[in-house]
Amino acid sequence: MSKPTLGLVAVGNALVDVLAQVDDAFIDGQAANGMQKGAMTLIDEVRAVELYSLMPPAVETSGGSAANTMAGFASFGGKGGFIGKVASDELGKIFKHDMVKQGISFETTPLAIGAPTGRCLVMVSPDGQRTMNTFLGAAVEMGADDIEEDVIASAGITYLEGYLFDREQAKEAFYKAAEIAHKHGRKVSLTLSDPFCVERHRADFVKLVESHVDILFANEHELMSLYQKDDFDAAVNALSKNVEVAVVTRGKQGAVVIANGQTIAIKAQPVAAVVDTTGAGDSFAAGFLYGYSEGMDMETCGYLGSKAASHIIQHIGPRPQVKFASFLDDLKPEVPGLNRASL
Repeated sequence: MSKPTLGLVAVGNALVDVLAQVDDAFIDGQAANGMQKGAMTLIDEVRAVELYSLMPPAVETSGGSAANTMAGFASFGGKGGFIGKVASDELGKIFKHDMVKQGISFETTPLAIGAPTGRCLVMVSPDGQRTMNTFLGAAVEMGADDIEEDVIASAGITYLEGYLFDREQAKEAFYKAAEIAHKHGRKVSLTLSDPFCVERHRADFVKLVESHVDILFANEHELMSLYQKDDFDAAVNALSKNVEVAVVTRGKQGAVVIANGQTIAIKAQPVAAVVDTTGAGDSFAAGFLYGYSEGMDMETCGYLGSKAASHIIQHIGPRPQVKFASFLDDLKPEVPGLNRASL
């Protein structure tokens, strides 16, 4: 097998994030429209316009879960690409500009006619939790035809975003990407994204994990939902039988990495204050996958993920405000895979 030229390529929703700080009363007041604190709700274009008009002043940034992971991966110094659908509109141009500016390859053909570029309206409550309302727009038009073999084959790891799994054509794209990756001797990674996403697609996710996934990312609620277990350890035991590597985040309790028959505890990094948890899991995945792509050991991969997540939750927005590569300075000289001369 040829050596990959990219460390990571992600397949996910191409969205623009609109983030605003609100109180719990604002979220409670929107419950009749399906808004539930801490969850992601899919909305249509009419609701997106209505909700946007109700939001206080907001921060707008290119986003989407897998795209956020790619931004973090690039911030570590990783070389990667992104596959996702935007429209031929202003937001689509902004999204592509932001990705390319970070050194991320993004060549998916934009949607010429139809839905506009998608956006995610994020309500950040005083405790830092994010409540997401997502109009997918053009993102839902991504399908198997957008998965190009040479792009997947060029990457050591293909990373799949669970949020994208709502449409049949997206499922076809996932399976196509996974099959291409394994055909070329590459790894396939999946993030479960959201407990409600897991509930909608539990059987399909279990099938995908068991047959095509090498590295799984989940938080403890998503994992327990996937295997319908009330006990965390029981859910971890079920997962460990189905994937090569699993990473389960647990908020203040840190995370666990399950690999090679071992469970490794990863401590949460100290933070001054939790401001916004948007993108925390995405950034954890970025740090872990960067370390993995560089051949680092599981504990170091987990440490880099935890460092990245702890940075993200201390400011509004899901993208790094420092170069994640600076976290590599804290690593011991003997860490496997670390090439300090390239930093």
